[in-house]
Amino acid sequence: MRPDLPGPARRLGRRPWTEAEFASLDFETTGLDPDRDAVVSFGVVPVRHGRVILAESVYREIAPEAPLTARSIVVHGLRPLDLQGAPALSQVLSDLHASLERRYLLAWSADVEAGFLSRAFGGSARWWRRRIVDVLLLAQVADRLEGRAARPGDYNLTTAAARVGTPVHAPHHALDDALTTAQVFLVLATNLSTRGYGTPARLLKAGRRLRAQRSGRMG
Repeated sequence: MRPDLPGPARRLGRRPWTEAEFASLDFETTGLDPDRDAVVSFGVVPVRHGRVILAESVYREIAPEAPLTARSIVVHGLRPLDLQGAPALSQVLSDLHASLERRYLLAWSADVEAGFLSRAFGGSARWWRRRIVDVLLLAQVADRLEGRAARPGDYNLTTAAARVGTPVHAPHHALDDALTTAQVFLVLATNLSTRGYGTPARLLKAGRRLRAQRSGRMG
C-alpha cells in the first residue's frame, strides 16, 4: 500500500528541474536499522525554483522510541537530557508530512531516509527510494561523466560539499545536513542539466540506474 503523501504533479517530471519544488530531508537516529532504531531529530529544507528557502525549513527533536546509544550520541550530539520533554514522532508526523507533500525529496544516501519514512508513513523502503533524489548517487554520476576517479572519503557529505564549493554546516545536525545536501544538490543539478539531466525525472533515473548497475554487478 502506498502512503498518503501526495507527490508533485506528474507533468513536472519532464519540466526543467528549476520549475519544481524539492524537500531536502535528513534524519538523525539511534542507529541505521529502522526495525530496531528510532528517529531523534529531523530537518527539512525546501528548494523552490532552484533556490534554498531557508525561512520555510523545519526542524524537530524527537523523544526516541529506542534507547540512545553511546555511539549515536557521539554522532549527533543529542543526549537523553537534551530530549527530555521532546514530542514523540507520532506527534510531529503532521509537520513532516506537510513539509514533504507535493515535493520531490532529496537526501544524502537515501537508504536511511527511505527506511525511516517507510516505518513512519507506511509503504516499502523501495517505494520511498523511487521518490527520493539521492544526492550522493548524483555526485557519483557527475564524477563518472567528468571521468574523475573517486578516492576514499570522497562521498561523505562534508567532503562532497567542499569539493563542489558549498558551505559545510554543522555535520550530523539534521537541519544543517539537510541544508548542506540541498546546496550540494543545486550545484550538481545545475552541472548535470547540461549533460542531459535537466528534469526531475532524469535526476531520479540517474541515481536508480547507477544503483541498478551496482546491484547487477553484485548479483
